[in-house]
Amino acid sequence: MITANNKSWIDALRRSERLPENYTTTVFDYIAPLAERIRSLHTFLGHPAVVGISGAQGSGKSTFALFLTNWLQRELGLAAVNLSLDDFYLSKHEREDLAEKRHPLLRTRGVPGTHDIVLGTKTLAALTEPGAERVVTLPGFDKARDDRVESSRSRCVEAPVDIVLFEGWCVGARPQKDWDLADPANELEAKEDADGAWRAYVNEQLKSQYAALFGHIDVLVMLRVPSFDKVLEWRELQERKLREDAKRQESGQAAIAGMNPAEVRRFVMYFERLTRHMLEDMPSYADTVIDIDKSHRMVAVAHRSG
Repeated sequence: MITANNKSWIDALRRSERLPENYTTTVFDYIAPLAERIRSLHTFLGHPAVVGISGAQGSGKSTFALFLTNWLQRELGLAAVNLSLDDFYLSKHEREDLAEKRHPLLRTRGVPGTHDIVLGTKTLAALTEPGAERVVTLPGFDKARDDRVESSRSRCVEAPVDIVLFEGWCVGARPQKDWDLADPANELEAKEDADGAWRAYVNEQLKSQYAALFGHIDVLVMLRVPSFDKVLEWRELQERKLREDAKRQESGQAAIAGMNPAEVRRFVMYFERLTRHMLEDMPSYADTVIDIDKSHRMVAVAHRSG
């Protein structure tokens, strides 16, 4: 039976993330065993391992990655770092330029095509390539400002590391078949992408540079939500938490960031097509699938043989 050497860090981290007490059970039942599998993978490979963590918006993948990173570091003594695909969003200015040149919907961050894949590839390489010890500056993205984090606020880590946890809503996603793009997935696509140019561009990005980036992943973990319908509900909760965090940081100032419910409903439409596709497609090739129930709890895990 897996037990923590000192459970206090779990409780402290859980409280800081404002999670219920039963999340401690999740840590022991799902996160700790996965950490052991990752350690075995690292030993087997004999070099740094990149673990992809994929999950729809609001699935809890960022929290999951945070606790998994801490378990790898504190309980297994591995040099682990977690990255988010969100860290590599194009700046607001870059997306404005992309929207002018390619399609207006690319102004909104989120879908493939709105990330700096060159930067992502370079960052993974800097963290994992063998050689002399070095300090790597990690990029970041401020969702409250919808723009890149200033370099003065960036994280720095010592490299090379043992494990990189690379999480993101579409990490590991594979493109759709071209004929599956014909019909709009929702009102946004029907009204603002009537000719299908936006979704074709997104799909082409998955076929090319995103496939190359995801090719660096050694093992893929999917947090499978029960349905796309839960994404809107959970994203609204996530946005509420973002507003609360921003309010604390601003010490009660008037300008509080975050989307209102109407804005959230529109925002998730950008993600609907690919999220539905991933729910159908990814379980067939993900190395580990962890099921999330309607109450937002992890309830089952399955590992792909071979």
